[in-house]
Amino acid sequence: MVNGSVTPEEEKSVKALGFLRNKGTNNFSGRIITVNGKISADQMICLSEAAKLHGNGVVMMTTRLTIECQGIPFDKIEDFRAYIAKAGLTTGGTGSKVRPVVSCKGTTCQYGLIDTFELSEEIHERFYNGYRSVKLPHKFKIAVGGCPNNCVKPDLNDVGIIGQLIPNFDEDSCSGCKKCAVEKFCPVGAAKMKDNLLEIDEEKCNNCGRCIGVCNFDAIADGTLGYKIYIGGRWGKSTAVGRPLSKIFTDKEEALAAIERAILLFREQGKTGERFASTISRLGFEYVEKELLDGDILERKNDILEANLHTVGGATC
Repeated sequence: MVNGSVTPEEEKSVKALGFLRNKGTNNFSGRIITVNGKISADQMICLSEAAKLHGNGVVMMTTRLTIECQGIPFDKIEDFRAYIAKAGLTTGGTGSKVRPVVSCKGTTCQYGLIDTFELSEEIHERFYNGYRSVKLPHKFKIAVGGCPNNCVKPDLNDVGIIGQLIPNFDEDSCSGCKKCAVEKFCPVGAAKMKDNLLEIDEEKCNNCGRCIGVCNFDAIADGTLGYKIYIGGRWGKSTAVGRPLSKIFTDKEEALAAIERAILLFREQGKTGERFASTISRLGFEYVEKELLDGDILERKNDILEANLHTVGGATC
């Protein structure tokens, strides 16, 4: 510190550790990493104690379900980090890197189609922890939603995953009911009776699964679980709604491979300072989609990761 004030170099050094300066002060907010917003009761107690001992006693959630403790003096940052480490907690989540993964509570929600906690934890381990040292053109956000209700807004993230339950429609079992239960339950109007036979408009159907099992004649007795991936979403001063890849993945590993291809493509072909949405716009959605679905970028993974790229990224927080 110089004349009692934190220098720009000192501010930059702790920002890399997940500490953001509180405006107009020499105090900082420490960003604590959670895995999709979950921490234990013991960890919460530890955070509360740390906030009282080393901060101003305020604990808050961020929009991405990390936790911030406010009002930590610069010279107390290391004490704060050491205190929360006792509960297995770390700080971070800043910079031009893959950010902590956010998910809805699809695992416990009545509408959840996939285990969002399990999937987001796997993504967190593979791409947040696994790519922790990988510098990108800008921040890269990933969100996992359990169903098309879209509560966690996956399509406003660089990559978003939405759980799907694709109806398996057996036309031979349809008896042409005048009052079709499937038509009644479909929330998007994709199921319609036409000429005494149920028709499902695949363009309208969002695979929410609400129609599964409602037909008295088992015309839609079950469905196939899947993952719909959106790319190029972004919120902020300049927003962009992500576009879905044309393929609905029914194999989790294939979906994870597509996510990894997206990160690698962004590092290799993104321009320093631009978000993934801008990269897609510049390169063209069709080109990017082809690379994510069947490109050979994973074969170049080591070369891409070892390249000296984006030494100073575009993220400011």
